[in-house]
Amino acid sequence: MKIMVIGGGGREHAIVWALKKSEKVSKLYCAPGNAGIAQLAECVPIPVNRFADLIRFARDHAIDLVVVGPDDPLAAGIVDPFEEAGIPIFGPRKNAAEIEGSKIFMKGLLKKYAIPTAAYETFTDYEAALSYLRAQPLPIVVKADGLAAGKGVTVARTLEEAEEALRGMMLDKVFGESGSQVVIEEFLEGQEMSILAFVDGETVRPMVPAQDHKPVFDNDEGPNTGGMGTYTPLPHIDPVLVQDAIEHIIVPTAKAMVSEGRPFRGVLFAGLMITANGVKTIEFNARMGDPETQVVLPRLKTDLVDIILAAVNGRLDQLEIEWSDEAAVCVILASEGYPASYPKGRVISGLKEAEAAGALVFHAGTSFEDGEFVTSGGRVLGVVGRGRDIAEARARAYEAAGMISFEGMHYRSDIAAKALRG
Repeated sequence: MKIMVIGGGGREHAIVWALKKSEKVSKLYCAPGNAGIAQLAECVPIPVNRFADLIRFARDHAIDLVVVGPDDPLAAGIVDPFEEAGIPIFGPRKNAAEIEGSKIFMKGLLKKYAIPTAAYETFTDYEAALSYLRAQPLPIVVKADGLAAGKGVTVARTLEEAEEALRGMMLDKVFGESGSQVVIEEFLEGQEMSILAFVDGETVRPMVPAQDHKPVFDNDEGPNTGGMGTYTPLPHIDPVLVQDAIEHIIVPTAKAMVSEGRPFRGVLFAGLMITANGVKTIEFNARMGDPETQVVLPRLKTDLVDIILAAVNGRLDQLEIEWSDEAAVCVILASEGYPASYPKGRVISGLKEAEAAGALVFHAGTSFEDGEFVTSGGRVLGVVGRGRDIAEARARAYEAAGMISFEGMHYRSDIAAKALRG
C-alpha cells in the first residue's frame, strides 16, 4: 500500500514510525513532514491546508490511504473533498471535527446528552463575559471557542489573570477569530487523564490511557503549552475510573455524534479530570494527541494499518486491538522562549547517541540544513524511553534527553514524577 500522512510534527513522526512497521506498506509519504520524518518517508512540500494540491498528489501517485494528523485541516474539512474524490482517508468529516473546532458546540453536545463536564457559560459579547467572570469563584477557566494550537485555554488563579485572558481573546484577538466567542468554565480539581480512542460511528476501541503535562515549567508552573511530556500507563489511577470514563463519556459521545447526524470516524481524544465527584470531560479533540501519540503508539501491538482500514471501511467492530504491558515516557525538548516567540536554526547534537541508547526520538520542529539537524519549532523533539515500568522508562527517557543539546534547550525534569509518588 501507498500511504500519505498529512502533517509535520512529533505526532506525525510517531504515526509514520508506527505505519512503517507494517508489512502492508510499500511506500510512505508525508506532507509536509519534517527532518526526522524524512528518515522514514518521502516528504512532500505541500502545506496541510492546500487540499486541492494534496488531492492532486494523491491521485498522481496512486495513494491507497491518507491519514490526517493535525487539527487545523480536519476542522477546515479536509476529509470531505478526499472522500468526494474517492480517496480513502482516515479522519472525521468537517461536521464531526467540530467537536474540537468549537468548544461551544462540544459543551452544548455534552449538556444535551448529560455527559459529565464542568459547569459553563458561553459568550459573544465582551462586557457580558466580563460581568459574568467577575461574579464567579476562583480559580476560573477561560477558553477561546476555536482552535488555538493548544494554547487557547487559561486557568486563571486571580481575577486579574482571568480578565487579561478574556481581553486578549475577545478584544486583542491574540487567537484571531477563535476568540470571538469564549467559554467560561468552572475550575475542576483533580488528576488529569487522556484517553484516545479509535472510533467508527458507535464503535469505540479505546487506546491505553496517558497523562500529559501542559504547563511549561516543573511543578505545573508557567503558561500552558501544546504539551511538555507525557507517559503511559497510569499506575496511580484506578482502572475502574478509566473504564468509567470510557463507558460514561467516550462511548456516549460517539453515540451522541451519530444521533446528531455527525458520525465520527477517526481518533477521538478525551481530555478528562478525575474529580471528587467522578470523571468529567475537559475537552475533546478530533485527532491523535501530541505528545500522547508518542507514548501510546509504541505500546500498540496490532498493526496500525489494519486498525485504520477497519475504521475507514466500517469494520472496526470486527477487530480486537492488542497493547503491550510496557511503560513509555516522553520528554519534550523545547526551544528557548517557548511557548512565546523562539529562535530557529540552532544546531542539534546528540541525536545518534540518544537513539543508540534505545530511545525513540520523534522530531516535532526540526529542519536539515548543511548536513546538520537544526531547530525550526517551539517544541523541537520528543524523547521517549520505554521500560518494564514507569521508573525504568522515565530513567531511560531522561538519560537520552541528557545526550541531546542545542543552544537554549529546556525541558521539564518532573515528567511522570506523579506516577512514581502514587
